[in-house]
Amino acid sequence: MKSIPQLNRIDHVHVYVSDRIAAVEWYETVLGLSIQKEFEFWAKDGGPLTLENQAGSVHLALFESGKAPSSTVAFGVSGEQFIEWKEHLENSAIKLRVSDHTKAWSMYFSDPFENLFEITSYDFEYLISKL
Repeated sequence: MKSIPQLNRIDHVHVYVSDRIAAVEWYETVLGLSIQKEFEFWAKDGGPLTLENQAGSVHLALFESGKAPSSTVAFGVSGEQFIEWKEHLENSAIKLRVSDHTKAWSMYFSDPFENLFEITSYDFEYLISKL
């Protein structure tokens, strides 16, 4: 049996809020998280507004939504590991969707209970030639 690829870390967690502006203020005041300027452009057209702690080790992706969808757990991996995970999931008959986010690549899939997962790699240039 082939070994399962390793996960490096939880990359970020999707959080759904009804008022993103009020949420940013709360997360800054209460948790010390601030907008990650490098990825702020993702927030337009309903995309995530990413917040991070001062050390850059904790990330939340705020989505504005009036409904309460389930959360998504996102794992971070290297470019090589991203390819390994893609192959592993496809070989396991897991339906997945791969997305080019301009500075990162992500693949999305669900468990049998409809919980959402994402595997993200910031090795963008490496993955362009592999996907």
